[in-house]
Amino acid sequence: MRGRDGNDVGQATMLLLAVVVLVALSAVAVAEFGYRIELREQAQVAADAAALAGTTGGNASAAALAAANGGVLALFRIDGADVVVEVVVGEHRATARATRAP
Repeated sequence: MRGRDGNDVGQATMLLLAVVVLVALSAVAVAEFGYRIELREQAQVAADAAALAGTTGGNASAAALAAANGGVLALFRIDGADVVVEVVVGEHRATARATRAP
């Protein structure tokens, strides 16, 4: 449809719709990215806490603290004076090491 001056009418509506769709898709992508970063950080926090707990309480304490932080203890290893743990949160794995030395 043409307006009185010969310009197309309704073009701005379609452009606005395209911009709104692009903004919505960008917001969804940013939210997904943020969620993945949050899970990765949560896995590292759970691993750090489990490693520290494992220095004094062993495997059971490490597993309990990993679970309290939303993770699952996948590996518990005593390597000399160090405790090494690996914790899984969602699809993210994190490793941490803590020393049992005074």
